[in-house]
Amino acid sequence: MISQRARYAFKAVVALARSKPGVGLQIRELAEQEKLPRKFLEQILLTLKAAGYITSRRGRDGGYELLKPADLILIGPMLRAVDGPIAPLPCLSRTAYRRCDDCRSEVACELRIGFAKAYSDYLATLETTTLAQVMRQADLASSNPATADLQNQPA
Repeated sequence: MISQRARYAFKAVVALARSKPGVGLQIRELAEQEKLPRKFLEQILLTLKAAGYITSRRGRDGGYELLKPADLILIGPMLRAVDGPIAPLPCLSRTAYRRCDDCRSEVACELRIGFAKAYSDYLATLETTTLAQVMRQADLASSNPATADLQNQPA
């Protein structure tokens, strides 16, 4: 499950992607539009800025904008920038690997084996899905809710 911080970051980045190119969204506008707590949003935007996803301009016409086009923003790395490791177990993490404290054998660990395939599939999707793809699917779902419902059903 992703954190509230990651949810807010995702909503903010989508809003910035949907805003007019070259026109920054002020934090007040962004917080009101997405119904996000302003103080928390400020911290999230600083993290996204430090990670190279957004930029900001000061002044009356200033605000936040995406630094990269939405089709170049991959979901997995963005979530990692905001939340840190996304693996369900430290021994499965590719960016913050460490052996579990109570592990007797990684090779024969039922917990690791049980989560490894699901995490691998999940990670492959996050690492190849762009923000633009997600936005297009959301737009399609908005225009045809019946079709979108069928696409989101578990297999």
